[in-house]
Amino acid sequence: QVQLVESGGGSVQAGGSLRLSCAASGYTYNTYYMAWFRLAPGKGREGVAAIEGGGTTTYADSVKGRFTISKDNAKNTLYLQMNGLKPEDTATYYCAADRVDWVLHPGYMYWGQGTQVTVSS
Repeated sequence: QVQLVESGGGSVQAGGSLRLSCAASGYTYNTYYMAWFRLAPGKGREGVAAIEGGGTTTYADSVKGRFTISKDNAKNTLYLQMNGLKPEDTATYYCAADRVDWVLHPGYMYWGQGTQVTVSS
């Protein structure tokens, strides 16, 4: 059974940094497409960043140049390095995985439980 567990959320001031982690288990890690999404109050689920098995990455325009998605196949862990955080980045962040390349579309089959990120001005 596929399991995704996020960690690393917290509260920071604007301009600060956080690194989110997503520990994956239950499948052959490097054969899956993975992504980070976020959900803020009053907004729909937004795709933030995605990564393919070969390492190709895609980012939402709102985070380009500030966020970096990466993965460590040896540790079965997905990361999201977030720099230059803004109050509008405040949301619950989720990692997602699937054998289908949904990129930034929320069609992924497997989801973590989410981790809260709060950015104060």
